[in-house]
Amino acid sequence: MSAIRLLILGAVRQHGRAHGYQVRNDLEFWGAHEWSNAKPGSIYHGLKHMAKQGLLLAHEVAPSTAGGPPRVEYEVTDQGTEEYFTLLRQALTSYDQKMDVLSAGIGFIVDLPRDEAIALLEQRIEGLRQWRASVTEYYVPENGPEQLGHIGEIMNMWVHSADSEAQWTHGLIERIEGGAYTFAGEGDPFVGVLAEGEPNPYATGPHPEDPH
Repeated sequence: MSAIRLLILGAVRQHGRAHGYQVRNDLEFWGAHEWSNAKPGSIYHGLKHMAKQGLLLAHEVAPSTAGGPPRVEYEVTDQGTEEYFTLLRQALTSYDQKMDVLSAGIGFIVDLPRDEAIALLEQRIEGLRQWRASVTEYYVPENGPEQLGHIGEIMNMWVHSADSEAQWTHGLIERIEGGAYTFAGEGDPFVGVLAEGEPNPYATGPHPEDPH
């Protein structure tokens, strides 16, 4: 699974309708260009590709002030919404995803009901437990990595990674169970997008007005 697909659908969905510049600006505001493959070319390509797939609906609006073709705004379709929640649930439950996928999932976790978010994170912990158990069938952490030569350091890293991820996930569950954050159906959600024209303090450079 690629994080960029989830990130784009989530960003467009938060706006209702958004053009490529807004999506890029939001993802940079979230720092996604640092921890994922959400680079400008990937974003614009992803928007066009998902529109062809029927996940996004493209609307041509007034031409940009810089001239050129009309600007395109995107809106998530019903099919796109279904895909978005499928990807979100996968990002939260799959223990073997890359860190950018989990990060994207955490970024949109409040789009789910609180109880479902907790249940998905508990599935993630169970996946981590099973993965750790498969490693320790032939690697005994208590005996140290030297038991397998320097290759044992790989097993040692996997076990420590599973333990730390499980500990972090338990902490997140505790915070959510304790009432942290506003989840779907609970009230006004956290606003994590920039308003039209609002300067982005984390922008990677000047963004010429583009028609994508």
